[in-house]
Amino acid sequence: MRLFQFTLLCLALFVQYRLWFGHNGVQDYSRLKAAVTSHHDTNAQLIKRNKVLKADIEDLKLGQEGVEERARNELGMIKPGETFIRVLPGQQQNDN
Repeated sequence: MRLFQFTLLCLALFVQYRLWFGHNGVQDYSRLKAAVTSHHDTNAQLIKRNKVLKADIEDLKLGQEGVEERARNELGMIKPGETFIRVLPGQQQNDN
C-alpha cells in the first residue's frame, strides 16, 4: 500500500512540475499572453495610422484643397496676393 501511495505522490509531483515549469505550462502561457497583448497594441496603433493615411489619400484625391493645405502646413507656401502673418506667443506680464 505504501508503494502505491508513493507512486501516486510522485506522479502528482511530476504532473505539477510539468504544469508550472514544463513545455506549454503556466510560464509559457504567461509569456505568450504578454506577447499577444503587445501585438494587439501595436496593431491598434497601425490601424489608427492607416485610417489617417487613408483619409489623407481621399482628401488629396478629391481636389486641390488638400494639396493647398499640405503645401501651406508642410512647406510654408502662400498663394500669390496673400499676406502671411505669423503670431508669436508673447510673454505674460505679471501685474502685482
